Amino acid sequence: MDDLLIATSPVPAPSGEPGRFSLDVHEGWLQGRGAYGGLVLGAMTRAMEACEPEKERVLRSLTGEIAGPVTPGRADVRVTVVRRGSGVTVLRAELGHGDDVLAVATAVLGKTRKVEHRWSPPPPAAALAGWRDVPVAPIGPPLAPQFAQYLEFRLTGPVPFSSAPSPHAEGWIRTREPLPSLGAPEIVALADAYYPAAFSIESAPRPISTIAFTLQYFPPEIPLDPTEPLFHRAHAIAAHEGFLAETRELWTADGRLVSLNPQTFVWIR
Repeated sequence: MDDLLIATSPVPAPSGEPGRFSLDVHEGWLQGRGAYGGLVLGAMTRAMEACEPEKERVLRSLTGEIAGPVTPGRADVRVTVVRRGSGVTVLRAELGHGDDVLAVATAVLGKTRKVEHRWSPPPPAAALAGWRDVPVAPIGPPLAPQFAQYLEFRLTGPVPFSSAPSPHAEGWIRTREPLPSLGAPEIVALADAYYPAAFSIESAPRPISTIAFTLQYFPPEIPLDPTEPLFHRAHAIAAHEGFLAETRELWTADGRLVSLNPQTFVWIR
């Protein structure tokens, strides 16, 4: 279960009912009491992809909320088709234990459209500088969540709890064990892997949790090399009354934007 592909791969339910899956949540992927949000949302993305018969319709946008901790053991995933149009499919997924819904997500899958316009923000300078000379950070249990043991972090920005002057985070990310490919479910999971950018301005650990997650996925024309890390850049834009908004990005080393990921966090105390 140290393989992100396996960990985010729900299997069809024994009943054979369309849109019904089960997911084995392993304790090694925990963040606190429950599985980390990237694993939960990545698995829901894979389940929704499995319910779309036209594979040229790929993920364009994902929104999700983690309503409660997804504890180790079997979780049930239920997928319904909200609407299937001529070029876009909207699906909804619920994940939980029995009737107890712990996470919900909506995915927009769409065909490629022939439109001449394309642009993205300038790539981070640190991404273009490359990753091979950046040392692997010693991020893992007990100082980091359980799931961090399966990932490799190379930090180029402020480290967590360093009382940095601004709430941002930067660095490279990949799985410790190479994956066969990097698709939408893996990108969803990796987008959520870094610590909250607000940790950089803190002087000591404190609990914080994602409560809302949105991801825009930009499928690369050239398949991503799963052995190459992606560059993570995040900035906490605003905070008020214990809630904060953060925007995250994933980039390739040659300057291609892979995903935009706004999240809403809450300080638990």
